[in-house]
Amino acid sequence: MSTAKVSPSILSADFVNMERDVRALAEWGADYVHCDVMDGVYVKNLTFGMPMIAAIKKISPLPLDVHLMITEPERYVEAFADAGADIITFHPDASRDPSAALDLIKNKGVKCGIVINPNVKLEDYIHLLEKCDVLLVMSVYAGLGGQKFIPETLETVRKGKAYIDKNRLPTLIEIDGGVGAGNAALCREAGVDIIVAGSAVYKAADPAAVIAALKG
Repeated sequence: MSTAKVSPSILSADFVNMERDVRALAEWGADYVHCDVMDGVYVKNLTFGMPMIAAIKKISPLPLDVHLMITEPERYVEAFADAGADIITFHPDASRDPSAALDLIKNKGVKCGIVINPNVKLEDYIHLLEKCDVLLVMSVYAGLGGQKFIPETLETVRKGKAYIDKNRLPTLIEIDGGVGAGNAALCREAGVDIIVAGSAVYKAADPAAVIAALKG
C-alpha cells in the first residue's frame, strides 16, 4: 500500500482568518489547497469564485486543487485557470461537453479531471480518463455538509484504478468526503493517491499529526 498526498479543504477553515488558515497548510505538511466552488444550482450551497482563487494563489506555495460543483463548467474553466488554479476538476454530468471542457483546461496548461458523485456511474464517463490527470471520487454527495463516508464508493475507486492500470494512464485518484484517520488506510488500499479532508484537519488539536496519519 502506497502513501497518499493530502488536500485539505478550506471550506472547513475560519473564513475570518482565511489567510492564516491557508498559510498553515504548508506548515502542517499538506500537499495541496482544496478549493470547493459551488454555484447554488448544481448543488444547493454557494461558496466562492475566481477572486478567492486569485487571492489564495498570492499567499500559498501549495498547488490549488479546485473542485467545481457548477452547472456548465466549460463556461468558467478558463477563468479559473487564469485565476491561478493548478488542478481543475468538474462533474461531467453537469457539463454539456465534458471532453471539450477537459480540452479547455489542458489548453491553459492546467491539470484537469472529472468528479464522480455516489449516484453517478463511472462507466458512463470512464473513457474520459484518457484526458484526465485526476479522477476525483466523491465518498459523500457533493455540496452537502455533515455526511458520513459512503464505503460503497471505494468500489468506484477500484474500478477507476483497474482502468488506469490496464491502460497505463498517469491519472491519479482523489477521494473527497468523510475521510479521516480511521478510514484513510481503506482508501489508500483501494488505490487512492490524494485524500481531501476538511474538518478532520482544521478541527484537529494537532493538524500536522492528522495530515501525517492520512498520508500513511
